[in-house]
Amino acid sequence: MTGNPGPGALFAGYRLERVLGRGGMGTVFLAQHPRLPRRDAVKVLSDDRVGDEASCAGFVRGADLAARLDHPNVVAVHDRGVEHGRPWIAMQYVDGSDVGALLRRAPSGLPPRRAAHIVAEAARGLDAAHRAGLVHRGVKPADILVAPRHAGPDRVLVTDFGIAWAAVESGAPRAESGSSAVACAAPELFTGQPVDHRVDVYALGCVLFELLTGVEPYPRANSAAVVRAHIADPPPRPTAVRAGLPPHIDGVVARALAKQPDERYPSCGALADAAMVALSGRLPVPAGPAKRDRRAARWIAGGLVVATATAGGAVAATMRSPEVGVPAPAPTSAGPTASPTAPATGVVLTWGSHGVVAARFPGLLPATPADSGYQGIRCAAVDPAGRPMDLTAPAGSEMRVQCTGNHEPVDLLTVRCQIGGGGYEVPTEAEGSERWQRASGTGTVTWGTVRDRGAVVVRFETSPRNECGMVVTGGSSGQDLLERWWRGAPI
Repeated sequence: MTGNPGPGALFAGYRLERVLGRGGMGTVFLAQHPRLPRRDAVKVLSDDRVGDEASCAGFVRGADLAARLDHPNVVAVHDRGVEHGRPWIAMQYVDGSDVGALLRRAPSGLPPRRAAHIVAEAARGLDAAHRAGLVHRGVKPADILVAPRHAGPDRVLVTDFGIAWAAVESGAPRAESGSSAVACAAPELFTGQPVDHRVDVYALGCVLFELLTGVEPYPRANSAAVVRAHIADPPPRPTAVRAGLPPHIDGVVARALAKQPDERYPSCGALADAAMVALSGRLPVPAGPAKRDRRAARWIAGGLVVATATAGGAVAATMRSPEVGVPAPAPTSAGPTASPTAPATGVVLTWGSHGVVAARFPGLLPATPADSGYQGIRCAAVDPAGRPMDLTAPAGSEMRVQCTGNHEPVDLLTVRCQIGGGGYEVPTEAEGSERWQRASGTGTVTWGTVRDRGAVVVRFETSPRNECGMVVTGGSSGQDLLERWWRGAPI
């Protein structure tokens, strides 16, 4: 075989059944595995790329880098090879469509809740890649696959690491050419600035905009004009394109699409959390929710006396609960959320007025807002409305610290302390509750599940922690969060 293979052909042992999609690098076929009772997605490098050494090397490198990842939100790479001089990659087949195809069927954008879910799940996959030292740097709607489920939310996976870049590699990667490739490309890919995982935060922000509006963030006449817009034009406002979107989503997109990487969200998960809060408002109650969801909603609603939803991250359980509305968040600035104690570099060196909260949970909360805490959480002091606090100003009697996790398993952790006040009551209606005793004291831990996310509420009985309470959300269930977070948490 010397030309482009087609449906019905035998290629590298695979029987090619039909074309799943075509792109700048090649064609993807649905193919029958040569030995196993399984169908794979086989991507074959296109004719015009086969003779290009750089394209061949990038094609193979993308497979090798993606093969390092094992995550439910990343398409798995099964094999790769060269057949008749043509590189190919065998990948996990996802029975669905990509986001680009979804948008062609919904030219005005998807329902906000579905858009938020897709971004949140894609963020999980991208953050997993970042933790493995891998930057996608080419995320666009066609790279996010969506498989609807008969029961439950869509399954979402990130694919096509063909122009991926390992964070330890030297040199400045560049964006691919072509209008679709530059539609979601961060400015630093064109300006020669240092590149890190925040190019993927920017790209995911562009995808979010397109999911909500049905149009690219910078629709221009040609690729050169799109590039100029990424570099110089202000971030677009989703509400200016689609009426009826919550106004706070403009601030989320503005921060995600900030020209300077330091002004963006620190992770894709942080962007997804902010988007979910901004888009939630007060969610309508679906008809006939499951009994377990109703009970879980009630106990988590009670548990939220120790946590608040913020524009930078929310208690995910409340947003997934059919009976708990999320208050509209405070407007989100396009700039960084560092407090006014930050020097010019944006690094906050001390907890300042909130040092008493951090001191009560050493090992769990980071030593400074610039550090990471247990399991990599990143934290900030917030006011009751979820706005970042001025750590140089005196704190009131109530202090809150909110932390965003990496979703392995923590999504969000919130500590609230009423200094000089009493402890917080934790509702008993949940999946489980038990007393705990550790070197630091005693208390109660309660857990439950709302839809597909877990929540854990921690109560403290020993002074001075008895003035504080804690809510943690994440994992696949309350029991999962209990085992993977609570059992080893330094409390």
